Amino acid sequence: MLTIKNLSVSYGNQDVIKNLDLEIKPGECHGIAGLNGAGKTTLFNAIYGSVNKTSGEILLFNENIGKSNITFLETQQFFYSRITGNEYLKIFQIRNKKFDIPAWNKIFNLPVNKLIENYSTGMKKKLGLMGILSMDNPVFLFDEPFNGLDLETNRIVKRILENLAHRQKIILISSHIMESLTGLCDKISYLNNGKIEFTTDKTGFKEIENRIFKGLNEEQLDLPFSK
Repeated sequence: MLTIKNLSVSYGNQDVIKNLDLEIKPGECHGIAGLNGAGKTTLFNAIYGSVNKTSGEILLFNENIGKSNITFLETQQFFYSRITGNEYLKIFQIRNKKFDIPAWNKIFNLPVNKLIENYSTGMKKKLGLMGILSMDNPVFLFDEPFNGLDLETNRIVKRILENLAHRQKIILISSHIMESLTGLCDKISYLNNGKIEFTTDKTGFKEIENRIFKGLNEEQLDLPFSK
């Protein structure tokens, strides 16, 4: 069980995450939905330990969580310059000697002998995915994992996430695209202004967009088209 209690994160005088509570069970894929600026990435960074929390605690099976327990796919990934995809993946092979690079690349079909700096955005996302899938940690964080991916790779990633859940991993995934969450997650929480406003299971997925976008749907927009 991943348990987040009364979590707050501040940047200077600005509260980005505010007294947030959340629980995720092993084998559960939990989505975090929210508009840009809602605090999704800050929440993930706080769980991973990349930013300091102002208050609260993050526990894994009632013990303090550490980076060694977490696999994290960030929205924007960093790659060393002048190395090939294969050289990057071999870094992960040092930790997990069973990591079969050719077998995984049959799925993602990357030019692993070419320099990463020549990869497209989608290719870099697939390379990052391959790397983190070598890790057998109990917690997986995916921050906007479908950004930059084509339709075929989107489907592959969904199947991989389903397999991780079947293997009883704890999965937390963020997206501002509702369809990518409703077709995959067991539960979805709506994060708004640093707070989780509500959480629903699959029985409430049909209504979740209405609740999120209710204000926008009711608002009369004065569109400045020329007449």
